[in-house]
Amino acid sequence: MRVNVNSKSYKWEIIFLLWVAYFLNQADRQVFNTVLPHIQEFLGATDATMGLISTCFNLFFACTVPFAGYFADRLSRSRIIIFSVALFSVATMFTGYASTVVLMILMRSVATGVGEAIFGPTYPAIIAEYHDSSTRARAMSIHQTAYYVGVIASGFLAGLVADKMGWQYSFLIFGAAGVLFAFVLLLRLRDKNSAQQAPQPQPNSQPQQAVGQPSAKPSFFEAMAAIFKVPTAVCMIFGFTSLIFVLTGYLTWMPKCLMETFDLSSASAGFNSMFWTHAAAFVGVLVAGSLSDRLAASKGGGKNRLVLQACGLLLAAPCIVLMGLSKEIVVVYAALAGFGFFRAFFDANTYAILYDVISERYHSSSSAVLQMFGFGMGSLAPLILGLMSPKLGLSGGIATLGAIWVVAGIVMLVAKIFFFDKDAAKLRKQEQV
Repeated sequence: MRVNVNSKSYKWEIIFLLWVAYFLNQADRQVFNTVLPHIQEFLGATDATMGLISTCFNLFFACTVPFAGYFADRLSRSRIIIFSVALFSVATMFTGYASTVVLMILMRSVATGVGEAIFGPTYPAIIAEYHDSSTRARAMSIHQTAYYVGVIASGFLAGLVADKMGWQYSFLIFGAAGVLFAFVLLLRLRDKNSAQQAPQPQPNSQPQQAVGQPSAKPSFFEAMAAIFKVPTAVCMIFGFTSLIFVLTGYLTWMPKCLMETFDLSSASAGFNSMFWTHAAAFVGVLVAGSLSDRLAASKGGGKNRLVLQACGLLLAAPCIVLMGLSKEIVVVYAALAGFGFFRAFFDANTYAILYDVISERYHSSSSAVLQMFGFGMGSLAPLILGLMSPKLGLSGGIATLGAIWVVAGIVMLVAKIFFFDKDAAKLRKQEQV
């Protein structure tokens, strides 16, 4: 099927295609968290064992993502996305057949984790190909809403299917939907840069190197190390790692926390633990994305994005404490909404900030390193909260996560004050060489 990558409409069709892929990515991931109590009962496992399964998923994600980012800077990103969607969808289907802890780790953690790791650093680089700084944060914010809708849909539908048909069917249904959509991507998803028609060399002419472009692709270690040479990007690693640590702990244990504290059903706990947060985040990310692009075009420039991130984390921290400690369900739902709305200010700006200080040739690789640290350290959250459960309870463990975002918010302000202007200026100078 012929695709015109230069048409004005296709830059937004790309967002739609990646939106659906990301929706399936996050929905498949959240199925496990939603039906966790059913799986735990089926396996006869402890909280620590269930936390270990989630930890293994994130560890395999973190170990795979650097290689995915490296190859995404060298190969066809669209084909990598298609392969990723097919892989994690098939793996999700087979998770429904896992009957032991070992099989659950193999299907859920290894196969699904690797498939989603391939997707992680690739999609923001494709968006950056089609959207420059004038629309980048807005485009990425629209794309980010797929995460919230996917978690909400999975939180409700997977719980409903588990209650009515059994937890196995939750994995089978969501996985099958992803396999079908992989065929749609095969027909419509294209890279912009590789799709351009390269000029044909004239006889007896010497090949010319584009101004400012390196003559060779970077080595693996060069690509992985590039992000550590940029102080703003290092601060982003810390902020993103803090974000993922808290989110992983919340996503894994909040449904069960609501079931234990308020005696809710699986469907009700799965829906309410995810809906209020992600519905508010849906609104928040659209507000933040539009505001971010306007502020980046103002006198303060791109460093204003860091202020939005810092404010989001600092304002969300008290909401996390209330999510865990309040015994009034209305207060918990309000806290979940506040948590979601303010955390979206971080989500909307992550890659827009990173790509303001990192060369385009390292976009996927730098995204991969960011995700490697985020999900590598974040993978410990379910296990740590599971181990803390006997002493503090799940609610007490969740409440302690608020302190992490206070520290991360301060680090974002440090990056804005001391590092961003120098790093952005250095990148502009390199691109002009």
